[in-house]
Amino acid sequence: MSEAITTEIIVLGAGAAGMICAWEAARRGRRVIVIDHARTPGEKIRISGGGRCNFTNLHCGPKNFLSANPHFAISALKACTPEDFISLVDRHGIAWHEKTLGQLFCDGSARQIVDMLTGGLAQGGVELRLSTTVESVCQSADGFVVATSGGTIHATRLVVATGGKSIPKMGATGLGYDIARHFGHAVTETRPALVPFTWPDHLAGDWAELAGVGLTVRAEAGGARFEEAMLFTHRGVSGPAMLQVSSYWREGEAVRIDLAPETDLAERLSAERKARPKAQPGSVLAEILPKRLAQRLVARLDLKDARLADLSNAALSTITSQFKDFSFLPGGTEGYRTAEVTLGGVDTAGLSQKTMESRRAPGLYFIGEVVDVTGHLGGHNFQWAWASGVAAGRHA
Repeated sequence: MSEAITTEIIVLGAGAAGMICAWEAARRGRRVIVIDHARTPGEKIRISGGGRCNFTNLHCGPKNFLSANPHFAISALKACTPEDFISLVDRHGIAWHEKTLGQLFCDGSARQIVDMLTGGLAQGGVELRLSTTVESVCQSADGFVVATSGGTIHATRLVVATGGKSIPKMGATGLGYDIARHFGHAVTETRPALVPFTWPDHLAGDWAELAGVGLTVRAEAGGARFEEAMLFTHRGVSGPAMLQVSSYWREGEAVRIDLAPETDLAERLSAERKARPKAQPGSVLAEILPKRLAQRLVARLDLKDARLADLSNAALSTITSQFKDFSFLPGGTEGYRTAEVTLGGVDTAGLSQKTMESRRAPGLYFIGEVVDVTGHLGGHNFQWAWASGVAAGRHA
């Protein structure tokens, strides 16, 4: 049996939050061991942003997060801002660029962010134990004892940065929630977030034919509204707009979509009826929307052979509502298999918003995705990982 060792801080999880926490703690001279069951660190970082890592967002703030306590993230986000992380990236010579809506990506590979973090760990003398599973966690008289596949480790501080349930093929588990419950913490309802919708059975056949069609829409669900791109897939609808509203959607609710958010469709159709009375509605609509989508919706209205001149104001209104208020009841979502994050998690009522420390078990910390703080698409979840990780790293 391996001999038990002692350190000051154990961090469970070598993802974004865990690594930056360990790095920050090591900068304070703390002895840290990071444990992860994966063979390589930062796998979610590596695959994010199409391999370029959408590492933060210039406009990140509390309004970009969902939580039972919408004010919980304020303190950490103020203490570690997007500008702070950009400064860190710049100091390490990582080139980056801004895309839409303040999203920042590496010019090169997301591996540059992983290398920056692992380099910081090495510089700080942090021991990184990969391919190591956690078998049990318990409290001792002077801290915590973590039994692993590589031996038992004692520490005065324990940081849980194990993430959520999303993307199980990468090894995601509910370990962090189990640890939280073990120490008396409540865990709010968890479900997939930032995830594509699937068609209900009765729509799947027809609408799957539109796979590959994309456009900018204004989507609404659960009281939230986003104007971004949408993509039809063989299974349902995806793209930023759909991923965003999926975090607010509840089963049994409809998703409402304005397929032409920048166009006054009623006015356009009325004007075209005067200017081109012999034109067919589908032809005009195909000038505004992707042709295949326009044809599909016009066919639903049985207007394939109609001319604009033949249509009453009421008929034009019907066409307009079909495109401006397209709504459907999803069959569901693609679930944790493709969800970018997990909504819900360790109840923030049991944590310090300044330090991320447990109010129930001194010396225990929860950071990153395992906490009930979930960001919008576009770099916000990474910024929460950096902010919560730095908060714990400065105090653990």
